[in-house]
Amino acid sequence: MTTLTVSQIQIDAPATARRSLVRDVGIVMTRELKPVLRDPFSLLFGMIQPLFFLALFGPLLAGSMGGSLDGGVWQWFVPAILVMTTLFGTSATGSNLLFEFQTGAHERMMVTPLSRSSLLIGRALKEMVPLFGQAVVVIAVMTPFGFDLHLDGAIIGLALLAVFGVGLGSFSYALAIAVRKQDWMFWMVQQTFLFPLMILSGMLLPLETGPDWMQVASKFNPLSYLVEAERTLFAGEVVSSAVLWGWVAAFVTAALGLFVGIRTMLRSAD
Repeated sequence: MTTLTVSQIQIDAPATARRSLVRDVGIVMTRELKPVLRDPFSLLFGMIQPLFFLALFGPLLAGSMGGSLDGGVWQWFVPAILVMTTLFGTSATGSNLLFEFQTGAHERMMVTPLSRSSLLIGRALKEMVPLFGQAVVVIAVMTPFGFDLHLDGAIIGLALLAVFGVGLGSFSYALAIAVRKQDWMFWMVQQTFLFPLMILSGMLLPLETGPDWMQVASKFNPLSYLVEAERTLFAGEVVSSAVLWGWVAAFVTAALGLFVGIRTMLRSAD
């Protein structure tokens, strides 16, 4: 009796290459930017708010407090406008996610091999792309009116805003997941936190002349450190304690935002 022996050939499947976080973030950013590129008028619409603040609020500020502001009113106010644009843009990141819940797009993204953190970072950084464009327009418009551009400080300042935007966008993402069954609550919570943070940061008016309780509250507001750092950077001073505290506030916000956002996302998938 002949025994037929069939040798087993073991085929080792190639190990799946570990995806790069940078690559995943790029994929998410590209996906999020496509609707913006198809509808460039949304970028122009986003310029209305900062230009209105500069055109209408700026002269009032110059008339009432222009002489008491370091470096002049525009050197003080233009960086704050860029922070405000970042605040409004990245805090609304979750609103797009609410729409994706309705269409089922979010569930399809969750089953892809993209890292969960890239979904947060990519969405938040997408908001920074129009911000960079808006910053160029704002600086170009305000330069003839006496705004002095320090390019090195401006570049570092925009990078600082990007780090902060990742954290704030991640919080917005987490909020959208938490209220996805009652999406109207997203805007209620966002607006409730947005305006106190903005006012208590000294973004629009100096807090030095305000009541003591507002000055104390501003010490616990990370946005106040970011605003002060941006004003210092755009004044051309890239190494100072104000800039250092701005980076601390930005990185702490980014770390907490990513932690809360990823944790909320993973819990929602259970």
